[in-house]
Amino acid sequence: MVTQQRLLEVFVALADTMVAEFDVIDLMHTLTETTVELLDADAAGLMLADQRGHLQVITATSHQIQELEALELLHGEGPCVDCFRTGEAVTNVPIAEAGQRWPRFQPAAERAGYSTVHALPMRLRDQVIGSMNVYRVKPGRLSETDIALGRGLADMATIGLLQERAVSERAVLAEQLQGALNSRIVIEQAKGVLAERLNLDPDASFAVMRRFARGSGRPLLTVASHVINGTLTLRP
Repeated sequence: MVTQQRLLEVFVALADTMVAEFDVIDLMHTLTETTVELLDADAAGLMLADQRGHLQVITATSHQIQELEALELLHGEGPCVDCFRTGEAVTNVPIAEAGQRWPRFQPAAERAGYSTVHALPMRLRDQVIGSMNVYRVKPGRLSETDIALGRGLADMATIGLLQERAVSERAVLAEQLQGALNSRIVIEQAKGVLAERLNLDPDASFAVMRRFARGSGRPLLTVASHVINGTLTLRP
């Protein structure tokens, strides 16, 4: 059971990221992590649209989920893709029964051990800028309250991305989202470099970078760049 105090803490944490020059990548990771926690889920992955309106994976709670999200994009099918196309949530879909709907995504998700999937839109009014998948291992449905909570978290993060910018200024928004996607590429490279240096898996190496970025007050992209060029030494 999620307490009112914990809900307040989560929304304050999301609001705290929405200051000037906030770190988009960190905001998206905060969104996926808190959604997993509050919905009693097991994993989440998030996609944003690039300048051409094409979805790109921007964050996931694990490397396994990142691969599942990439598979959705490769084949153009899956809950996140459907959610983005329609702008509507896709909820309480048993993966075992989704083979006809998503013939390539379904067996991969089932092999990964998940029983249920949901997708929530990153949406403000009629503008959809991305979508978020939420996975559960144990069978069971999300209640209407849980779905409303998940949508509220996604809506708040979307507003954070669009704050102080007119929604009609699509070029400005596209530039910001493209910057986030470009940052993800650098961060992925840094994860690989750090994983090799410290003999860690990619998820653990990302956690090391993110912890250092938060502790030092530096943007995650800056930390990743220094890891790649060898000017920053990090420890587990």
